[in-house]
Amino acid sequence: MAPELVPVADGGLGNTTWLVGLGEGRALVVDASRDLRAVRAAAGERGWTVAYAADTHLHADFVTGAVDLAAGGAQLLASAAGGRAYGHRGLRDGDVVDLGGSTLRALGTPGHTDEHLAYLLSDGDRPIGVFTGGSLIVGAAARTDLVDPDRAEELARAQYASLRRLATLPDDVRVWPTHGAGSFCSAPPGAARSSSIGREKLVNPLLTAPDEDAFVSRLLGSLGTFPAYFRRLAEVNRRGPSPLPTDAALPPLAVERVLALRAAGAVVVDVRPPAAYAAGHVPGALAISLRPVFATWLGWLVPDPTTPLVFVRAAEQDPDEVVWQARKIGHDVLAGELAGGMTAWAGAGQPLATVPRVGPDQVDPARVLDVRQDREYAAGHLPAARHVELGALPDADLPPGPLVTMCAHGERATTAASVLERAGHSGIAVLTAGAEDWAKVTGHPLEATV
Repeated sequence: MAPELVPVADGGLGNTTWLVGLGEGRALVVDASRDLRAVRAAAGERGWTVAYAADTHLHADFVTGAVDLAAGGAQLLASAAGGRAYGHRGLRDGDVVDLGGSTLRALGTPGHTDEHLAYLLSDGDRPIGVFTGGSLIVGAAARTDLVDPDRAEELARAQYASLRRLATLPDDVRVWPTHGAGSFCSAPPGAARSSSIGREKLVNPLLTAPDEDAFVSRLLGSLGTFPAYFRRLAEVNRRGPSPLPTDAALPPLAVERVLALRAAGAVVVDVRPPAAYAAGHVPGALAISLRPVFATWLGWLVPDPTTPLVFVRAAEQDPDEVVWQARKIGHDVLAGELAGGMTAWAGAGQPLATVPRVGPDQVDPARVLDVRQDREYAAGHLPAARHVELGALPDADLPPGPLVTMCAHGERATTAASVLERAGHSGIAVLTAGAEDWAKVTGHPLEATV
């Protein structure tokens, strides 16, 4: 009987952790992040105890949870070539782990990283599926510029060989990647979480490339920007993350304490919805609304994980979600949250900053700053609009004068307005709609960049 497989998706990071029932109440977890809440809940519902925790590579987009699973009794499986500085069973190409009735075979698949392993799961002699991590993903292959941009082509050629190797597996073998839709590791938009070898051979544009050079050209041509924290997390995962604090709560902070922390260099992060931030916020606060992609933008815009963070949230927002999204990308210096929220701030006589929110019929396109990703902007934008990706905005040199920030729905535009406010800009407003909304309301066509 084939093992039961449970995908645990993190839509914000675009990643999937795989939970596999092995029988007799035991389970295997592949590529778990430090936020183990959903994994533990899924295992608990089935009466499973995690016996094995496997990592396919030194992750760049999240802090590994395998170390915490190992502390709970799981055997940690990882590449022997990864140089991990903590206890684990180091595997090399061809090594087989007996899971009790099923086996896991390590397949050397460099490209996304040098030490990358895929794991072929077999029931007896029958291969069932392969955990491909950041090698073969649905409709694509993971990017090869994270280890070193200067090695992107070299690693793309290694990725080509790895994918060709995986393509020799039987067509009915399932493909279970880590990176999926929404991942900055290059999964295409809307991609499914899993596939099969046969399907990928038919439809994956990288597997259908006529030769290695075409593969490399297609892969490198698909690369966009990625969050700043990707540059440091692989090393965090090699050394091993710090033990998690026993208290996961955000300590309440009086207004006076928030003022002192801010003066000492802490960043105030306002996680409330955009409209609440716009109506009144702590001057200089960084607005990142609490939603699935919160961790990505926090890590991108506060790149130093040693920066103390003070949060402002709405009463109905879950403080545990704030904590775990921060911790899964390595932000552990969580000073606390403003006790009483903005009511307490205003009640203490502290100033409130505001930002106007405007509709698509209220903007001059020449004053619009579009902060979407390059591909989004190229697909259709307001004529004469400036363009700076949100992740690059802190370093952008913008002319003085009023600006209207825009994205697709208003969340990133609100974050952009807060970044500009922190940099000393004035006269900033936020467009509450996207490019298509503007075109529909005004009757004017969008421009596209070929």
